Amino acid sequence: MLKYLRYLIVLVAALCLLVMAFANRAAVTVKALPDDMAALWGRNWQVDLPLFLVILGGVVAGLLIGFIWEWLREHRHRATASSQATEARRLQRELAAMRDAKGQVQQDDVLVLIEKKKG
Repeated sequence: MLKYLRYLIVLVAALCLLVMAFANRAAVTVKALPDDMAALWGRNWQVDLPLFLVILGGVVAGLLIGFIWEWLREHRHRATASSQATEARRLQRELAAMRDAKGQVQQDDVLVLIEKKKG
């Protein structure tokens, strides 16, 4: 049921984007620099694009910037998790070596008494 609901939501979103694209087909001029600055530098880069491409391009650029920003922000958490996983693997190897050397891990006196009481 949830799969069909997800398809319905994607279909409605795609339909809304398609209607927005048809409604905003008029060409707009996108300039890299204001007119005065372009005259000062002698460069006047501009391109005519449909308005819906400008809008969707802004949305895509915003999403990419947000994803990259979040990935960089979470780097510290990923590094901590990686070091903790490495430490856990090292401790597991050390425990396995102790078990092989003694046959089993030496238990605390309290744990031995609890095990005897259960058994």
